[in-house]
Amino acid sequence: MGNYLLKPVEELAKQLSAGLTRLRKDYVDAAESLLSIVQPDLEYPYELVLYRLTGYRSARARPIQPLAGKALRHDLRALILEICDSFDLKTSDYGQAAYNLRSLAQRLRVSTKTVQRWCKSGLVARRLVFPDGKKRLAFLSGSVRSFARQRRRQVLRSVRFSQMSQAEVDFVVRRARRMALRQGGSLLAISRRLARRTARAVETIRYTLRNYDRANPGMAIFPGQSSPLDAASRQAIYRCFLHGISASTLAGRYRRTRGSIYRLINEARARALLQRKMEYIYNPQFDLPEAQTLILAPDLPPPPPPAPVTLEKGDDTEQAIMGICQAPLLTATQERALFQQYNFLKYQADHLRQGIDCQSARSVQLRRIERLLMQAESLKSSLVRANLRLVVSIARRHLRGPQSLMELISDGTVSLMKAVEKFDYARGFKFSTYASWAIIKNFARSVPQERYRLDRFATAPEEMLDVTGGLSRYDARAVPVSELRDCLEVVLAQLSPRERSILVNHYGLDQDAPPQTLEELSRHLGISKERVRQIELKAMGKLRHMLQPDRQGLLG
Repeated sequence: MGNYLLKPVEELAKQLSAGLTRLRKDYVDAAESLLSIVQPDLEYPYELVLYRLTGYRSARARPIQPLAGKALRHDLRALILEICDSFDLKTSDYGQAAYNLRSLAQRLRVSTKTVQRWCKSGLVARRLVFPDGKKRLAFLSGSVRSFARQRRRQVLRSVRFSQMSQAEVDFVVRRARRMALRQGGSLLAISRRLARRTARAVETIRYTLRNYDRANPGMAIFPGQSSPLDAASRQAIYRCFLHGISASTLAGRYRRTRGSIYRLINEARARALLQRKMEYIYNPQFDLPEAQTLILAPDLPPPPPPAPVTLEKGDDTEQAIMGICQAPLLTATQERALFQQYNFLKYQADHLRQGIDCQSARSVQLRRIERLLMQAESLKSSLVRANLRLVVSIARRHLRGPQSLMELISDGTVSLMKAVEKFDYARGFKFSTYASWAIIKNFARSVPQERYRLDRFATAPEEMLDVTGGLSRYDARAVPVSELRDCLEVVLAQLSPRERSILVNHYGLDQDAPPQTLEELSRHLGISKERVRQIELKAMGKLRHMLQPDRQGLLG
């Protein structure tokens, strides 16, 4: 999306971008035609702009204030790019040559910076799909000719500045080498000094020196700046920028210009967005012309206040749970609206990122996508907070194994977050029903029945019989508990000391000590909780293997 100066043109651009696809190319061509006649020092009625773009005459009761010509020229260029971003317009759709930024600069023998300056002066650019399948900034030959007629003096001056004789090139190279050896400095700093002495443009001098270094790597004046940065350096620049280091500082550190640093950062941001997994539930309403207004504009009624929670004094776990349950519940209307907005924002972000070209990514476009994703994540957090009570309720019902209540709540919250991403609000079901099924299904996987059974050993003699029931030399229902414990000790003796210690302490097989959680065992053993769980599963596998009927003789 462009940065518009006129609100009416910004609203019009959104409407045209969401209109019929078969008409959008006509809107783009009409905008370029209108741009060619708009004068910066005049004012234009909005009705005229609307009619020239769409052929539709506005029936507004109150006319809009006239639009300033200078701001209108800026907004028309932004409108053209925004409409091009809304669908795939190919170069083959035009019966004339189309150039990308680099090929146009080479054809006119100017720098890419010069072409970008021309764009700000009125050169119309589109975003088209080239034959290689990539969507890039494109310039039609007709647009270039029209701009050259209107800005003939500016174009000729830029071309002359770029056309240096070989003698001038040699002079610039010699002086630049002498300055670099005697005074030092970056490519940009020396280019500025030489530009003042030669009456040439700074970009012309810099472009000449960079080309010389690329053609003569063994005699390069700025060897660190002529060769492209490797992948590790690019990633380091991006990480430093994310940590708050300015582009100017990075430019000095890597001996680059600020513009090149920003290009590297935008390229890294674009790649990160393209690689990001972006899932959403599509709805046909998202393609309606008025979707932006219908879905995101309505103000939702405030949620009801949270129900009071009464807790006993001194219960730390319940005090923590009280903080979890403070978020107010959502009404059915609020819930549906939040899910609709959440998926629509991700749909918009995914649609916009399809037009990203890593080599020429724009900061405005990247910020727009990142802002949409941040808004979507904010809505997701609201939906998760409003349903945490459901997680607590289900976790309490599954508090039968060795896991603590907080561990179950943490595990259930992950399932709740996944359920928010997968829920289809358009089917008419309540989210609590879908989320409950997802959380319970996850608990069924994460708390296996085998762990439940072993956890019951320390609670009653009848439950301990299940372990020794597999040993054929015992009558599993007619032996004393003491003999069963002796049998358990025989079986556990086959394990390593660490495996035996984890099973005994986790399931409370020692009568003198209560069961310990995985987190307590991890602190005691000095290893991670995940590693404790892996050792426990391995030990239980050994026990199952030893208790098989064909191996019981080895234990007797």
